[in-house]
Amino acid sequence: MTHLPEPVLAGAAAIRSPLRVLIVTDEMEVGGTQRQIVHLARGLHRRGHQVTVLFFRERSFLVDELEREGVACVQVPKRGRIDPGFVLRLGAEVRRLKPDVIHGFAFSGELWSAVAHLQQPGGARAPVLVSSVRGLYEWYRPWQWRLKRWVAGRSAHVVSNSREAALYACRQMGLPDHAIDVIYNGAEVPETAMLAHARPAMRAALGLAPEQVAVLFVGRLVALKNVPVLLRALRQLLDRGVEARVLLAGDGPERAAIEQVVQQLDLEAHVQLLGQRDDVPGLMAAADVVVLPSLREGLSNVVLEGMMSGRAVVASRVGGTPELIDDGVSGWLFESDDAHALADALHRLVTDESARHRLGEQARERAVARFGIPAMVQAYEELYGAAVRDRRSTGSH
Repeated sequence: MTHLPEPVLAGAAAIRSPLRVLIVTDEMEVGGTQRQIVHLARGLHRRGHQVTVLFFRERSFLVDELEREGVACVQVPKRGRIDPGFVLRLGAEVRRLKPDVIHGFAFSGELWSAVAHLQQPGGARAPVLVSSVRGLYEWYRPWQWRLKRWVAGRSAHVVSNSREAALYACRQMGLPDHAIDVIYNGAEVPETAMLAHARPAMRAALGLAPEQVAVLFVGRLVALKNVPVLLRALRQLLDRGVEARVLLAGDGPERAAIEQVVQQLDLEAHVQLLGQRDDVPGLMAAADVVVLPSLREGLSNVVLEGMMSGRAVVASRVGGTPELIDDGVSGWLFESDDAHALADALHRLVTDESARHRLGEQARERAVARFGIPAMVQAYEELYGAAVRDRRSTGSH
């Protein structure tokens, strides 16, 4: 019998002394993992901890947001795949910061966090290492799983953002099913009054007519997000005589290919490519339906944000998404890459306003109860605190 790892839930235990937390990631471009880093770093900072975000490349406005909040951000440039100087610079920077906790995100961030961890002094005051699982990583090659297993072996904790991804990673690394902790992503809870106030102006700015139903996708324009299946579903919808406007918020290497699909399917009048946006809450307010058609996911921030905003969410049944959505109650799931099933779901929601509102209300209730940012931050705070206390009591490296 399979025993799925249970999520770590925030308790009432207080952390008596501030922690020095170093969050390490390869890049700070705009993406789901980076947004979660911002939520975590900001939340820990507001709770009195000393937080530094260290990254190697791709600074974005997310770094500016953190710095305005008072969170220190440090870039240690990595010049190419092989850069011995980078290893020395990273190790020296970690020694300067003297963190209690080093938390690595993404494959490169985790790997180099573990290498830097090797360079730190041992004993009771040595930092504890925490590593991450942010998706199923079905594309990993055997050598990547071997490296990830080595990183996990050095880590006091490995934390996944979904039970499905945790179980998959345990099996790939030959670990017991409960070897990885689960802490769900957190999302901000927008005020319903703000959503109602922002909606008319944002819809006007987007050129949406009052009666027009807007279907929103938010994410990087990369192959695994599978935007073409949404476009094929839209074409089917239009062929059935049902009108909708699709908004694509994000940018990435697949933009030109997506523009070509839009042209091939004669969708220019029905699709807007908005580029990278820093006003996602406003876009959620303007939207009626949020769609995530990914081929793979960990635990989607966009699904969470859509639910928190009280929007009807339709998403592919992949990764941790079924842990977020109670199918048919707080959202609808469809089989990945099934354009016909997605078109059917959109047909129902576009033509039935009461169904949209009912699904959105139930989604918001579920999301607020289970996936708020404060609960996520507190769960990490308690995990870090317990790991540091264990290290200091044993003095082991």
